[in-house]
Amino acid sequence: MCGIVGYAGKERCVEVLMDGLRNLEYRGYDSAGLALALPDEKRIETTKEVGPLDNLAGAIGRRSGDFFKVRSGVGHTRWATHGRPSEANAHPHTGGGPPSGGPEVAVVHNGIIENHAELREELKGCGREFRSETDTEVIAHLLAERVEAGESLREALVGTLKRLRGSFAVAAMSADEPETIVAARHQSPLVVGLGEGENFLASAVQALLGNTKKFLFVENGEVVILTDSTVEIQTLWGEPVQRETFEVDWSAEAMRLDGYEDFMLKEIHEQPAALQATLAGRLDADGIVDLSELNLDLAAPGVERVVVVACGTAYHAGLLGRYAIERLARLPVEVAVASEYRYADPIGDEKTLVVAISQSGETTDTLAAVETARAFGGRVLAITNTQGSLLTREADAVLLTKAGPEVGVAATKTFLTQVAALYLLALGLAGARGVRSEEELSEIGRGLRRSPEKIEEALGLLEGRVVGEAVGVFAGARCALFLGRGHLFPVALEGALKLKEISYLPAEGYPAGEMKHKGDLLPPRRRLPGRRDEARPDSPRRRAMPGSRRPRRGHPAREDPLQRRGDRCPRGAGDSGSPRR
Repeated sequence: MCGIVGYAGKERCVEVLMDGLRNLEYRGYDSAGLALALPDEKRIETTKEVGPLDNLAGAIGRRSGDFFKVRSGVGHTRWATHGRPSEANAHPHTGGGPPSGGPEVAVVHNGIIENHAELREELKGCGREFRSETDTEVIAHLLAERVEAGESLREALVGTLKRLRGSFAVAAMSADEPETIVAARHQSPLVVGLGEGENFLASAVQALLGNTKKFLFVENGEVVILTDSTVEIQTLWGEPVQRETFEVDWSAEAMRLDGYEDFMLKEIHEQPAALQATLAGRLDADGIVDLSELNLDLAAPGVERVVVVACGTAYHAGLLGRYAIERLARLPVEVAVASEYRYADPIGDEKTLVVAISQSGETTDTLAAVETARAFGGRVLAITNTQGSLLTREADAVLLTKAGPEVGVAATKTFLTQVAALYLLALGLAGARGVRSEEELSEIGRGLRRSPEKIEEALGLLEGRVVGEAVGVFAGARCALFLGRGHLFPVALEGALKLKEISYLPAEGYPAGEMKHKGDLLPPRRRLPGRRDEARPDSPRRRAMPGSRRPRRGHPAREDPLQRRGDRCPRGAGDSGSPRR
């Protein structure tokens, strides 16, 4: 994912922009660049490099004297979509200036311009020369045309946005207005940071930690005009927008490794503290849940049905939440992939509680699902990690997870805190509906309260020989199967997703009971290591686990097209439940 940082203020512009880009490195990128307004020369200087930010830092270091007086600029980290990773394709992109003779403009952009091909042909026909393969460069040339025609940077950006189709967050500068940055968004996140004598712009709050804790979110169809002393948010028609600031309690230290080898490992070890913070103030020592912060009527007939909408890891958390709510509160629960929900013509009414889960609070598909739920009158509860995000403003109530910033791409502590929030909701619904005794709910609550300690114990395995031995067993595997039953099936799905995200190995989560019916569709056991999330030995679910089932007589073994010659499965990796060949 690409990252945007902007700054207007003091003569520390380059330092702020580079710190912001480093805070966004976790998103992944293949090139990076800065556009800086040189006030004495009335021009914009761009510096771009392929590869890690150290390359960009080195290029800037060699010209540090040139940039000493710079007070405004924008920066970008790019993940190649349109065009290969190259200096020409890296952002920022420029338009105008020599040879056109008009003021030079610079643009950084996240998202996709769907009609860029037709706009490119139109601009080429007008004599505009393209230097990259990107969709973003059309924005720069459209902007330059309007600035050359005498429009202000804000007017030019608004006129340009009306020509674009797609999703975008855009920040722009003009050599004619060197102390101003103008930005806008449509379906891509954008946030403003507030300082004293300086103001900031970024695609994520994390970019600005260490510089400010006060923020304004920008909503779809809004334009921001940023200088060192002012921040204006307007509609596309120039109407002023009043927006309350919000503060985050995340620290700059949370974005540092603190001695860990990588952020994934750091955030795994932060899980007990994140869980403790999420439960604090909501679950007392006696196991009693207090969700009065929601200001929602959880008792029947206030809520008769629950729908969970989420994507990816948050969807898996929702599947676990379904198990908890149905079991404890005896309410029917539907869990829907948010990207599909709006196309499903969903059914609901004012007694439907829609639980929207999103770590960032800015997930486009989840926000669209919320809009769909609004159409049938459903009440929306947001479970998110980001105060002030768009989801928190669209929802009727908010249950914040307290995971802190998550830098690792593969969610760990945010998944855990989402599950914890859903269990709190399940206990709250059960108590309000009176379907469980207070003693039973208190016992479950006390168990949940002890969970941070249990997780701490589990993390101790990482320091012992158990994990090392497991790594040795599975090191040669080329694919993996995760099996689970009941509430462990969503865990299997999440485990498979994590393995794919981190190792890029093929992995699948599968319902354990389905191995009785579909096991012979899976790769041969000798090539497939397995991880089975089993129920307790005394559980009726355990007795139905597939174990060492043989293929049906007369049913031939099938060659798996995903397996390549030479693929290995470690001997003794354990019975995955796939049939023997």
